[in-house]
Amino acid sequence: MEIESDDKVIPVSKSKGKQKSLTSGSSVQVAQAIQNSDSDSDSDESEDDGPFPELFLSDEGEPNAEDSEGSQSEDSISFSDEVDDAELGSLLDSSSESDPNEDLDTFISRSTSKPNEQEPEIETFGRHSIDYMKKARTKPSEFVDGISVKVWDEIEPGYGSESSTEDAANRIGNIPAHFYDDMPHIGYDIDGKKIMRPAKGDELDKFLAGVEDPTAWTSVEDKLLHKNVQLTDEELELIHKLAKAENPDAEFDPYEPMIEFFTGKGKEMTTPLSGKPEPKRRFIPSKWEHKKVMKIVRAIRQGRIIPNKPKVEKPQFYALWSNDDQPRAPGPMYMPAPKLKLPGHVESYNPPAEYLFDDEEKKQWEEADPSDRKIDFLPSKYTNLRLVPGYENFVQERFERCLDLYLAPRMLRRRPKLDISDPSELLPKLPSPKDLRPFPSVCSIEYVHENGARVRTVSIDPTGMWVATGSEDGEIRIWECKVGRCAMKWRLCGKETTPVYAVEWCPDPTKCILAAAVGGKVVMVSPLSVLSPSQATSTIEAAHAGFSTASDTPTISDAKWSRASEKDRDTGVLIEISVPGTPKQVTWHKRGDYLASVSSESANKSVLIHQLSKHQTQSPFKRTKGTVQKVTFHPLKPHLFVATQRYVRVYDLLGQTLMKTLQPGVRWISSLDVHPMGDNVVIGSYDKRLVWHDMDLSDRPYKTLRLELSSKSHSMR
Repeated sequence: MEIESDDKVIPVSKSKGKQKSLTSGSSVQVAQAIQNSDSDSDSDESEDDGPFPELFLSDEGEPNAEDSEGSQSEDSISFSDEVDDAELGSLLDSSSESDPNEDLDTFISRSTSKPNEQEPEIETFGRHSIDYMKKARTKPSEFVDGISVKVWDEIEPGYGSESSTEDAANRIGNIPAHFYDDMPHIGYDIDGKKIMRPAKGDELDKFLAGVEDPTAWTSVEDKLLHKNVQLTDEELELIHKLAKAENPDAEFDPYEPMIEFFTGKGKEMTTPLSGKPEPKRRFIPSKWEHKKVMKIVRAIRQGRIIPNKPKVEKPQFYALWSNDDQPRAPGPMYMPAPKLKLPGHVESYNPPAEYLFDDEEKKQWEEADPSDRKIDFLPSKYTNLRLVPGYENFVQERFERCLDLYLAPRMLRRRPKLDISDPSELLPKLPSPKDLRPFPSVCSIEYVHENGARVRTVSIDPTGMWVATGSEDGEIRIWECKVGRCAMKWRLCGKETTPVYAVEWCPDPTKCILAAAVGGKVVMVSPLSVLSPSQATSTIEAAHAGFSTASDTPTISDAKWSRASEKDRDTGVLIEISVPGTPKQVTWHKRGDYLASVSSESANKSVLIHQLSKHQTQSPFKRTKGTVQKVTFHPLKPHLFVATQRYVRVYDLLGQTLMKTLQPGVRWISSLDVHPMGDNVVIGSYDKRLVWHDMDLSDRPYKTLRLELSSKSHSMR
């Protein structure tokens, strides 16, 4: 083997013809390594595999074309793909004539050479590496600099992938979604930007989607993103199986054969569950069991225990005079005794001061008869429980308790079982109408307006002598109640045909005054021509007394009291009150001094209270809840009932507070009246219902009656 120095390249060849380049600068180190290997090989000549392959030197030490292509530097060495560690070992062991420095330099260069990145599957030692995972490849950059960059293959994320593609776009976490109900966005994404609320269709869009879109029923709403998400076939199949109470696992077989893991043939468990040796007591008879057995044996020998003793039939006695078909009456039923009354504060060892007796109370208790005493002991006070003495009446109380349990009979009361064959038996039996006579059954008198005008309102005089009616043609008539004669009539709106909405007699019998709501005013009239002179004089004085009385009580500017003209006064028109809006109702207080009017369209001035003696008008409400339909006064208390469309509110006029709200449960209230005692209220409605409220009970109706006729005005006079 020839080795040249002075940096002369020595080509090394193998049997396959490929050449390797080795620098002579490291030939000394290789020679030393080979010399050491020769000394080791002399000791064991059997390990020599054969002669070292020949070394072919190129002319003048110039490398071949193949060597120049594979070489990366002057100190580099390249091997073919077929060279492995075994061949290298045989190469070094068999070369007794080669330079040791050359072989060592070859080994070091091969171990420190840079791998070829163009072929990532070839590792440093030239072997094919196992491709356990995807590796990067190097390619020139697409930018101007042209620097090589590593390119990784794209990862296709699956169900078990750690990729973030499955994360929700809305990153609000566990925050409730209703926090964003009043905001234009529904949350924030991973960059902190707002996710705007998507458009959402109405019920019509949902209906059209369910009719036109065949896949609408297979989608669910994502509450986090506020959009519909299509379910997969696997999820739909899972839902169907859960709805049928089946196992959701498609591969589950409920009828698969049982596998006998521990008892099957060839699978028997031959090893014990525990290798602990059995204790000695398992092999020795028990001493205590022997004693129990001997005790039974002695009893058998002595005749106290007779095994297999034959049963002796007892004689049966029969009652000659009893009926065998009647069942025997059961024994007395157990009923628990009544419990004692629990002790109160007065029986405490340290009761409050108000439970202790003073000298006078103690004297009264001692002088009273024991049966008249509220308590059968004197309350005492102690600082602690240790100082409490024994109760002297304990035995006596226990004795009385035993007497009560022994002497006082107890019985179980049972409700009788109803034997109902016909449901009509549950209805109360009403008396025959013949037994209720006399009652009105024939129309005796009719009060008819001319030209067939429809009557809107009716009111009866407190004396029962006169009947006042108001019609749609604006005419008010006063009829004699018994004979139906028309005593007087007024047309308060002149030639205009304004309907008369309400008429109401003053409840004070000394004042024969009729209040009427017509047009935009409240008019007070009186049939002076048919009254006695004294009654006519008192009526005129009561109506005109307010014009000469000055009062400091403020009155609203929209209401104006004025005298009627001389021509109208001769016909019985006394006073005209101009009010805002069109009054639809007038009602008097029981004393006859206050009058209330209702104008539904006048907002906060829809309810006005007028005082006849002072000619003043007040508005009790700054604002009203709902549209006022009817009002009425409480007959005994300063209370005002205000009925809106669906509710009746009770106000205290003195305290200026809301006391109660009645809920009749009707659609539209038409009429309202209060009992003369003030404890019952009757409400009529346009939906043909009559509701009865008891003021002492709940705010709900006590009774509701369904009327067959149309709604009318109801009264409890």
